[in-house]
Amino acid sequence: MQGDKSKLKDRSILVTGGAGFIGSHLVETLLPENEVTVVDNFSSGKREFLAPHHNNPKFHLIEADLLFPGALEKALTGADMVFHLAANPDVKLGAENTRVHLEQNVLATYNLLEAMRKCGVKKIAFTSTSTIYGEATRVPTPEDYGPLLPISLYGASKLACEALISSYSHTFEMQSWIYRFANIVGERGTHGVLVDFIRKLRENPRELEILGSGKQKKSYLEVRDCVQAMQYCVQHSGEQINVFNIGSEDSIDVTKIADIVAGQMGLTDVRYRYTGGVDGRGWKGDVKVMQLCIEKIKKLGWAPRGSSGRAIEVAVKALLKDIL
Repeated sequence: MQGDKSKLKDRSILVTGGAGFIGSHLVETLLPENEVTVVDNFSSGKREFLAPHHNNPKFHLIEADLLFPGALEKALTGADMVFHLAANPDVKLGAENTRVHLEQNVLATYNLLEAMRKCGVKKIAFTSTSTIYGEATRVPTPEDYGPLLPISLYGASKLACEALISSYSHTFEMQSWIYRFANIVGERGTHGVLVDFIRKLRENPRELEILGSGKQKKSYLEVRDCVQAMQYCVQHSGEQINVFNIGSEDSIDVTKIADIVAGQMGLTDVRYRYTGGVDGRGWKGDVKVMQLCIEKIKKLGWAPRGSSGRAIEVAVKALLKDIL
């Protein structure tokens, strides 16, 4: 399918959460052909992820929190499009702090949409999540699966954000792209199973605590594939609201991930200790089986470069250099 590359060329683009894991990779790929402004409060993003761009005249950084929308209208002045990645990404946290995802995901998204409405910015791409599907009975799970019954407050908050974006798109004639991600892994990752395993094995190379049963089986995608897919969707789809699953075409269980991490760390005699968790889950809200159907994005012409196992291997190599 012939896409419109001009949609992401010579544009002024705002990236919220651009200092984060996925956001910093997106900024890196947008900058060569666009002017990019990052809004980030550095609650989870890192300044060093953006350091290579500080002398680039097309790069601008605004340190601000989306919960305090005063800076947003300034950031949106002259913008052609927004990539909205700012969020609290810690799924487990919702069971301990029930407000965090409401504030940092839902209210932050509302504030952004309101500022876009006031400034006349009409295009938004949003990073959602596979957790909006809850425990889907259809696996691989397609975009039209329903009802959507998330089991974590994080998943609920992202589904609420999708609903806000959909309603703003219709009410105020905006255009939106919504990406439902599998687990994204790779260089600059700051949380998740790989970071957890590497840190634990560095502390104790003989034993690894694995949350849950180890049989949880999910899909993983390398971060560079992810940001390529995000841009590809914008360039190759043009409905008012465009919803795409982004992931790999298979899944891998947690014990196999532990094997890959231990192997790449040169550890051959690691004992695994499973916590059992909640009914085999790693934590409350942990979806035990997740694999997305990606036929819709494949019909546009995009496909992942490899399997979940390959994504894990590439990510672990990068993270072993990142995590000191």
